Amino acid sequence: MEFQHVRPAGRPSIDGYEPGGFRVSGVRYNGSVIILPERCLPWDARSMADVTADSLAPVCHAQPAVDILLLGCGARLLPLPKVIREALRSAGIGVDLMDTGAACRTYNILLADNRRVAAALIAL
Repeated sequence: MEFQHVRPAGRPSIDGYEPGGFRVSGVRYNGSVIILPERCLPWDARSMADVTADSLAPVCHAQPAVDILLLGCGARLLPLPKVIREALRSAGIGVDLMDTGAACRTYNILLADNRRVAAALIAL
């Protein structure tokens, strides 16, 4: 799916997603990604079973800091273990879980509103 959107200067935005990857600010990424306020990183998570506090450390240590993490769970919504939710909360970061497509769309909306948002997106 491709998106039409306003791209804030200097902040990565999601151009689209398809099975196996994403296009972020014109760059194709194979596999899952973490999108931070200043950059996009490959992410080793292939499923929610791979999501750990350690795998989300780039979000917790992002500079500039983020207020909210959109966690794209893949094709369907799955629960987030309490320990991970608490690790994010202790870093001052709220988390919203949704399927990956919804997380991509929501990320661009919050980005356009100039929110301090990050996304951790499991590839479909």
